[in-house]
Amino acid sequence: MENTNSFPLLIEALAELAEQELSQRTKVLPALSSLLADSAALPHTALFLGLAEDGLPVLLDLSDPTPGPILVIADQAGGKTALLQMVARAAELAHPASEVQSGIVTPYPAEWQKFQTSPGTVGIYATQEGGARDLLQSLVTWAHNNKGEGQSILLLIDDLEAVIQMDSQAEQNLRWLLLRGPSRRVWPIITMNASRLHNLEAWLGFFRTRLFGLIQDPHDSQWVSNDMEQTFASLTPSQFSMREGNIWVKFWAPEID
Repeated sequence: MENTNSFPLLIEALAELAEQELSQRTKVLPALSSLLADSAALPHTALFLGLAEDGLPVLLDLSDPTPGPILVIADQAGGKTALLQMVARAAELAHPASEVQSGIVTPYPAEWQKFQTSPGTVGIYATQEGGARDLLQSLVTWAHNNKGEGQSILLLIDDLEAVIQMDSQAEQNLRWLLLRGPSRRVWPIITMNASRLHNLEAWLGFFRTRLFGLIQDPHDSQWVSNDMEQTFASLTPSQFSMREGNIWVKFWAPEID
């Protein structure tokens, strides 16, 4: 995951637009479609994740598996689902379905209705139904046959705990995708409720890349971030923080319009 500086292209058009429209006093963001109106300015393999405080986009390079699967941690109503939806819409706006598609697993499919007919959506599956299990199995099969070139699949899971409670086969497939998926162009981006952190401690090791939203409990913030001085209680539901080396970078998720 990069703040664009390591890409050969600096996204000048996006930065200029953000500088013009982003109010540093009120943090009013331009809409996602406005930010990505000239998506040709993005590197070919870049997935848009948000807009940093310096006005530059935060991007994930889908051709580089180094960041591994991504965990989004926040309190209930901390903006986790909205971030996943923004990522899915950004992928649609910036990439044809032949390059990037999203498979969505959620306890609440009704929240994703507007994505149901999108060509960029593989499907929307309720964790309570068999389709979610079938999706995980099909992605394992697809990844086994994929040599890491061409199309990328985003596996957007809203609520890690709901998926691992399905059955042992689903859990096994998810573990495989977390370990091997990014190197085969399957990118798990998964949310976790901060209040459930200690119940799911064994799963945290799969995620070297973590995006933190609003977390009111400072002890949970410090524990999960491995930083005794870090807290996330001041973040808004559209704001997130991530570690870049030894520094913390705040970024915003634009609204879908």
